[in-house]
Amino acid sequence: MKNILFVASEGVPFIKTGGLADVVGSLPKCVDHEYFDVRVMLPKYTCMTQKMKDLMEYKTHFYMDFHWRNEYVGILEAKVDGVIYYFIDNESYFNGFKPYSGNVLDDIEKFAFFSKAALSAIPLIGFVPDLIHCHDWQTGLVPVYLKERFQGNELFRGMKSVMTIHNLKFQGRWDVKSVRDITGIPAYYFTPDKLESYKDANLLKGGLVYADAITTVSDTYAEEIKTPFYGEGLDGLLKARSNDLRGIVNGIDYEEYNPETDPYIEVHYNAKNFRKEKVKNKHALQKELNLEVDDKKMMIGIVSRLTDQKGFDLIAYIMDELCHDEVQIVVLGTGEERYENMFRHFDWKYGNKVSANIYYSEGLSHKIYAACDAFLMPSMFEPCGLSQLMSLRYGTIPIVRETGGLKDTVQPYNEYDGTGTGFSFANYNAHEMLASIRYAEKIYYDRKREWNKLVDRAMATDFSWHVSARKYQEMYDWLIGDKQQQE
Repeated sequence: MKNILFVASEGVPFIKTGGLADVVGSLPKCVDHEYFDVRVMLPKYTCMTQKMKDLMEYKTHFYMDFHWRNEYVGILEAKVDGVIYYFIDNESYFNGFKPYSGNVLDDIEKFAFFSKAALSAIPLIGFVPDLIHCHDWQTGLVPVYLKERFQGNELFRGMKSVMTIHNLKFQGRWDVKSVRDITGIPAYYFTPDKLESYKDANLLKGGLVYADAITTVSDTYAEEIKTPFYGEGLDGLLKARSNDLRGIVNGIDYEEYNPETDPYIEVHYNAKNFRKEKVKNKHALQKELNLEVDDKKMMIGIVSRLTDQKGFDLIAYIMDELCHDEVQIVVLGTGEERYENMFRHFDWKYGNKVSANIYYSEGLSHKIYAACDAFLMPSMFEPCGLSQLMSLRYGTIPIVRETGGLKDTVQPYNEYDGTGTGFSFANYNAHEMLASIRYAEKIYYDRKREWNKLVDRAMATDFSWHVSARKYQEMYDWLIGDKQQQE
């Protein structure tokens, strides 16, 4: 049995702000439990729901020297869906209404504490990992501390670490003097070949330098981040470590996103009966959102954070033109004010064609995946992306830009050999995007049988977690050294 410990700043079902939490919550359930014992360690935030806190049992506590003080470290434990979770408790660090304060220095101190406490807790939890799987900059110091002060202890000798990059944009950067003071890590580590990056200390960089392997959340993103455009200043390091870097696409929970059982949607359907049943969800959504009720009208969905990264400057540029086409556009999400107002404006101007829902609702997101004919996702960069996987699952055809995980998961439609699961465009260009949307409209309106075959192929794809879990297992085997393959 190989022991794997996930250390992360968030994880479903306990706390979630983004896609990272889905990975941390889903992956441990899907690995082969005959060969791997995977457990998860998270901070115990005071903002977790009472229902989740009630699942936790106090195990023990100790005191740890950190930032010139003696800090309390409590350890709690819970079991959910067969997975054991550990929680690091310290109210002064993990209070607040959100997991991240948004103040970079405070967050660096909080997660430096968490990283050191996570390693310090291992001798007390009765579980010694062969490998620690760290996620994003918040746990970047785990591989550093492991090498710098824990490796001398018999218990930690030979323990491996993996660093997964969910989004390279966030790195945990601050001036060297403050970070040295907080972490207690010697000056020797703050050099350009280790934790220092462009005169600052960089926690993610530390993790990438000291981890035994690096993964990111799609093959294409793994290639892209070795280039200056996507590399966020770390492309040189990632190129240097390219032998240890691999991309593994995220999955989605096929129980939760299932058009046959989804409690949020009006009419259930599957790959066999979608031709008759899927459209009933469109009807229901048109009624609910006061759009013109019309079976035949192509409906395009957008569920997203409304930010530059997601390509909304492209959409803003062609929105007027697009509204003159025979389409309806349904938007759900919040973000930058200018994009929120842009969609409100078009909702006001083309009320029966555009519905702008500037808030977030889990229920409405599911209804959009089920009701729409197409789903628009023109990201500037997209490490993995989950919305396109959900839309494929619901037979809603994605229109995406060929970047990161979007390129890896959506196969462009080819009318000559009848392949593909969506539509895509290569350059970050508004009219190239519009041409793709119009090509999709043309197939939808003029070649309905071809469109239905696209839906067939989309619904036949498998992006469940089990596929990704097998790839992680191969990596764990390779790192831990015993090459027995799981089948």
